[in-house]
Amino acid sequence: MTLTLILIRHAKSDWDDPGLPDHDRPLNPRGQAAAPRIGAYLAARDLVPRAVLCSTARRTQETWQGIASRMPDAPAPILTRAIYEAMPVDILNAIGTAEASPLAVIGHNPGIGSLAWSLSATPPSHDKFSLYPTGATTVLSFDATHWAEIGPGQGRVIAFTTPRDLPDPD
Repeated sequence: MTLTLILIRHAKSDWDDPGLPDHDRPLNPRGQAAAPRIGAYLAARDLVPRAVLCSTARRTQETWQGIASRMPDAPAPILTRAIYEAMPVDILNAIGTAEASPLAVIGHNPGIGSLAWSLSATPPSHDKFSLYPTGATTVLSFDATHWAEIGPGQGRVIAFTTPRDLPDPD
């Protein structure tokens, strides 16, 4: 059996209010425009997730809303604080409890980018992969039956993109 994992770093967030707690920061206009680009990109490749694990941070939830706006039958996200500012091992533990595939995970750097790097058998040649900028999205395929079976170096990179690589979806 093949499992498909989509690792997404949240889109660009707003830093205009220095008094706002990090967890509550929204997307800025650039992030609001970027998220639908990712959604259109995934939908065009028939990579609509059947489940979404999403950090509880406002910016990750808004990222999923923008992505989902371009997908048919997009699922409601499963919000989990365990992904907020998580280390790669914590994100991997959250993934291990999932059942659906394709599975999307929307989180934060450095954890989400480090996990994408760690899981990739061969990282993509894209010059932004090691930086994993906002909105960066990696799609990995695993020869596994259950998410708990996946680990470092086992994922085949199907796709990697950033919002700047993509046209406006309209």
